[in-house]
Amino acid sequence: MHMIEEALIYATVLHQGKTRKFNGLPYILHPMEVAEIITTMTDDAEVITAGLLHDVVEDTDGTIGQIEIRFGKRVADLVRSETENKYPGEDKTLTWKRRKEETLQGLKESSDRGVKMLWLADKLSNIRSLTRLLNENGDKVWEAFNQKDPDLHLWYNKTVAGYVKEDLKDTDAYKEFIGHINSIWPGTI
Repeated sequence: MHMIEEALIYATVLHQGKTRKFNGLPYILHPMEVAEIITTMTDDAEVITAGLLHDVVEDTDGTIGQIEIRFGKRVADLVRSETENKYPGEDKTLTWKRRKEETLQGLKESSDRGVKMLWLADKLSNIRSLTRLLNENGDKVWEAFNQKDPDLHLWYNKTVAGYVKEDLKDTDAYKEFIGHINSIWPGTI
């Protein structure tokens, strides 16, 4: 079986029963969209596989160790690059910025183009959803997030855009990401 197919099955099983916060659709659709976005930038099977697995550690019982055994060190390292420390037992609202700053530091320091593609694909998938939600529900959407301040979401997305720009500015995914940022927060980039 091809690595990507195995990752799709593995992620589907681990995300089974989980749904997206706002629309109730099966959660696996998000990692599938992330992997699809990655395919617009590369045919590297390890990066595409990481796209399918990127939320396994944060949102399921799966571990980096299990991913490394099944899919190899590079896939595990890619997934690790985007995995936040959830600070179990602490309020997610209070740890939001700290969690983002910690993972952003890893993105900033990475010279791996695959890491940058993974990050961009995940954030593009998320901002597509955010754009739809804002169009349908207006600003009340912010109240459903752990971080309710739209300016901090702008800071986060602009920072990601800045850290991946050098390597990915010519990709359609990057251009679309910037378009969404400017649509939600007009004239910011």
